[in-house]
Amino acid sequence: MGDVAMCVPVVRHLLEQHPDLRVTFVSDGAFAPFFEGIDRLRFHPSEPKGAHRGLRGLLDLYRDIMASDPPEAVADLHGVLRTRVMRMFFLASRTAYAAIDKGRAEKRALTRREAKDLRPLPTTFERYAAVFESLSRPVSLSRPLAIPQRKLGEAFRVGIAPFARHAEKAWPPERMREVVAALLARGTVEVSLFGGGQAEAAMLSAWEDAEGHVKSYASGYSLSEQLAQISRLDLMVSMDSASMHMASLFGVPVVSIWGGTHPFAGFLGWRQSLEDTVQLDMDCRPCSVFGNRSCWKGTRECLSGLSTERVLEKILQKLDALG
Repeated sequence: MGDVAMCVPVVRHLLEQHPDLRVTFVSDGAFAPFFEGIDRLRFHPSEPKGAHRGLRGLLDLYRDIMASDPPEAVADLHGVLRTRVMRMFFLASRTAYAAIDKGRAEKRALTRREAKDLRPLPTTFERYAAVFESLSRPVSLSRPLAIPQRKLGEAFRVGIAPFARHAEKAWPPERMREVVAALLARGTVEVSLFGGGQAEAAMLSAWEDAEGHVKSYASGYSLSEQLAQISRLDLMVSMDSASMHMASLFGVPVVSIWGGTHPFAGFLGWRQSLEDTVQLDMDCRPCSVFGNRSCWKGTRECLSGLSTERVLEKILQKLDALG
């Protein structure tokens, strides 16, 4: 989900800077809400676990795309086996095709155990833009992002997204619960909780029941409804997760917590600042690009070593700056 959300600002800039262009965006149908209201964009849903599974399914998807609105060029922003198979179909029909350079070699150098090459790599947004440039549709990403001004005297609305897809990216939830309690004690903060999955939703529901001025949107809300709630936040607090990217789409500042992964790999949210990240400088970090490798020390010290006080301090600094 996070990768798809990161496509949105780049595609918006592409369309704004090329008014003669129309875009068909092909992705899992569950992600369609990210693209609602974008002029000259048509979302074409795919079913990677259903009708478009396997070689025959991908061929059917290709035929659907060509039958509905044949593209002049195809930009592969995913760079996985499925899209490489689709590339063969499009090239057979002489459709221009360009694929993302994921920088796998430099990311391996960034995450290896010893002699890490610890430096900022091109962002994923820049890698997406490079695909369009190779199709003779250059995209400038330098346009400033307008952030609505909050009204003085209003309570801050802070979003909390305490989970991540992989354990190596998730701060212990009991510490985030302490952060929530400390924020509520200020008396000028309302907390909105975000997550997914039954176990996560149950935990956040318990937080909601135990505290006033806390509302969980982890269960019973569609993606469109969650995005609407996120768009109204003053601040999001999240892991290296899809919630960081969803908040970024609306210009919402994010305090992001990083463990086994690192912003240098290029996945920091759109227009987010490295200064608003919370992370420990450790020789073993980062140990993976996506957080899908188990901690080779078995301690997850990069997360367990982050104190509640340190995270709370960063959040309060940000709220003071916003106020």
